[in-house]
Amino acid sequence: MIYEYFEEIDSTNDELKRRASVGRCPEFTVVSAGTQTGGRGRSGHTWSSPAKSSVSTSMIFYPVDVDMIRLPRITPMAAVAVATAIEELYGLSAQIKWPNDVLLNGKKVCGILNEMIPGEDGRAAYVIVGIGVNVHIRDFPEEIAGIATSIDLELERIGSAFATHCEDVTKSIWEAFYRYFQSFLLTEDLSAVLDFYNERLINRGRRVRILDPKAPYEGEALCIDETGALHVMTDSGERIVDSGEVSVRGIGGYV
Repeated sequence: MIYEYFEEIDSTNDELKRRASVGRCPEFTVVSAGTQTGGRGRSGHTWSSPAKSSVSTSMIFYPVDVDMIRLPRITPMAAVAVATAIEELYGLSAQIKWPNDVLLNGKKVCGILNEMIPGEDGRAAYVIVGIGVNVHIRDFPEEIAGIATSIDLELERIGSAFATHCEDVTKSIWEAFYRYFQSFLLTEDLSAVLDFYNERLINRGRRVRILDPKAPYEGEALCIDETGALHVMTDSGERIVDSGEVSVRGIGGYV
């Protein structure tokens, strides 16, 4: 892997896209920044990254032999990589909220944005995985203060030492991701991380509300399968949630 660091950048995802558009970006290049001025999250949301207080990092790769229909499975795999890094570095117990939010103590600590640029014959020209992790942040905007946390805040809660440098978190995430990605290339599914993910699925066994734009409904979250789809048991039977435009909420709250 090639690591590059900027004190400030508009977006680590956008920096890799600029390089890839002119053919100057080797596979597994990682770009990180002390702060982003234009960070983005899922569904067009912004992602705040105060200076030197969080991980803002992106990696590019070229899965030319993988059909694009299978590439969204990389999103929950990235969540597993983040959870793995946090648990191995700090001993904190991570949770995952479908499909890719990583939580500590029931609050969001990580956001992930994957972007696929289409090529020819149903293959992607390249994929960029963007990850933001709250590391040293202690104060959040009022609108997210109730659902967000940081590694430092959770370490303080259990009386442990504060987190190390953001660079340590960054490298641990990508080392874990690279291991899982090699397995994904062999199977093109989530079998290598499935048990890890489901053991940490925060809504598992709980009643949730599926915010489907066509028609919201409720049910009990069961698990994800090898494709990354969420299985939900409703009053009328089991349903499978696999749309990237669908969100899941706990009854009465974020989880």
